[in-house]
Amino acid sequence: MRTVRLGSARAAADELSLSPSALSRRIANLEEFVGKKLFTRARQAMQLTDEGHAFYEAVAPQFEALARAVESQSDNLSLLRLHLGVLPLFGSQRLFPKLGQLRQLHPLLHIDIDTGPHLEDRVGDTLDAAIILSRGPDRSLHAVRLDENKVHAIVSRDLSDKLGAEPDMKALEKQTFLIHNELPESYEAWKQEMGMRDLDPAAIDHYDSGQLMLEAAAQGLGIAIMHDDHLKRASDNRLTELFEAEVDSPYSYWFVCKPTALEERPVRLFHDWLVQADL
Repeated sequence: MRTVRLGSARAAADELSLSPSALSRRIANLEEFVGKKLFTRARQAMQLTDEGHAFYEAVAPQFEALARAVESQSDNLSLLRLHLGVLPLFGSQRLFPKLGQLRQLHPLLHIDIDTGPHLEDRVGDTLDAAIILSRGPDRSLHAVRLDENKVHAIVSRDLSDKLGAEPDMKALEKQTFLIHNELPESYEAWKQEMGMRDLDPAAIDHYDSGQLMLEAAAQGLGIAIMHDDHLKRASDNRLTELFEAEVDSPYSYWFVCKPTALEERPVRLFHDWLVQADL
């Protein structure tokens, strides 16, 4: 399992406290037992063959099922603890409504939630894993893209009525725009798509909370530049989209962890559930 995840005999041997030659002998014995060549080898790199992929896909779920069965029948196993970094809006809108499903699948898995700043930088240190909003995570991390988004200008219905259905540069320059500290390029993408690259609004207010941005927009305090998904999931009748524009967001939500963290059961359980869950 470790050789498949790490793609390296040496890295897998180090984690298993084996010599590379000892690990190679174990793999050779397995290949002899099943009668199939499971890996291609190039120096220390190892990749599954087509038959190896089929074997892994057949065997891996059985190991997971065995682990779940042991957990369900044992009173002596300790809790599985995951330290997860999550952006508050993703947590409230998308993660927490589904965590009950995860608890039913894995009753021993408990999650410590951290909504502090610089989540990506703290993965592998104070965090086991994180869900971040990014143009693209650091390449040293294992990363799974969770969605793709459109940028929308979100406003109160009263302000939408006031500004009308067609963009007007002069009217918009009298407005306040609400921008998330970590998503400045969303605003630039929206201006460019609207043909208003030189738009100079009355003010730009910066936020570190998407939830507070939505509330500020609902109170008529400005035009929030956010994702369409944020508006849909808010289900707030006070809010609406300003104008009709299809603007690709530079940012997506990503799950990230250190590659070796996938060998830790709490991280792997959450990772496998997350990539299959409809969040």
